[in-house]
Amino acid sequence: FQRAGALSGRRDDPAGASRPFAADSDGFVMAEGAAALVLERSGDARARGRAAFAVLAGCGVSTDAHHPTAPHPEGRGAEAAVRTALAEAGVGTSDVDHVNAHATSTRQGDTAEGLMIGRVFPHGPSVTSAKGVLGHSLGAAGAVEALLTVLSLEHGVVPPTANVGAPAPDLGIDLVVKKPRERPVAVAVSDSFGFGGHNVSLVFTR
Repeated sequence: FQRAGALSGRRDDPAGASRPFAADSDGFVMAEGAAALVLERSGDARARGRAAFAVLAGCGVSTDAHHPTAPHPEGRGAEAAVRTALAEAGVGTSDVDHVNAHATSTRQGDTAEGLMIGRVFPHGPSVTSAKGVLGHSLGAAGAVEALLTVLSLEHGVVPPTANVGAPAPDLGIDLVVKKPRERPVAVAVSDSFGFGGHNVSLVFTR
């Protein structure tokens, strides 16, 4: 990852090195972590007398194969995954209240994702990325982000994106920064995008 130029070079400020969607981002910070979500049919949960934290309403997957590592510059492959997930969930783009973005702090990836979010969701749902705090846990990142999305649905709180002094210009997104935002979240999207254009988008409902 270092040789590919994907990692942040801010070794003098490791806590502030990961800067999703920031104008001065320079790469991601590798991290370790894990998360797990238990999926169960709603009827089975009711039969056990258990309430769900959220409903996984839709899933979309795409591979744009634009480049071995770089995403399509306008996020077209990512957009295909998002729109497939929304269609499977039976919700419109304007129904989405919140987007938990993949946003790794790489300039190319964040720009492509930000442009895609602004294009698909022009009504401006709240957007956040946890990687400013947690770093990029690679294969575990998708599960971590999905779990955080479920927590936003459950508690009605969108966590801020850390280490963003000034968001990158011209992305057209409502990036939550500085402090948590309390707001009802009924429909949320969790995006996870990998090298080579491997894209997954999940739609969760309250």
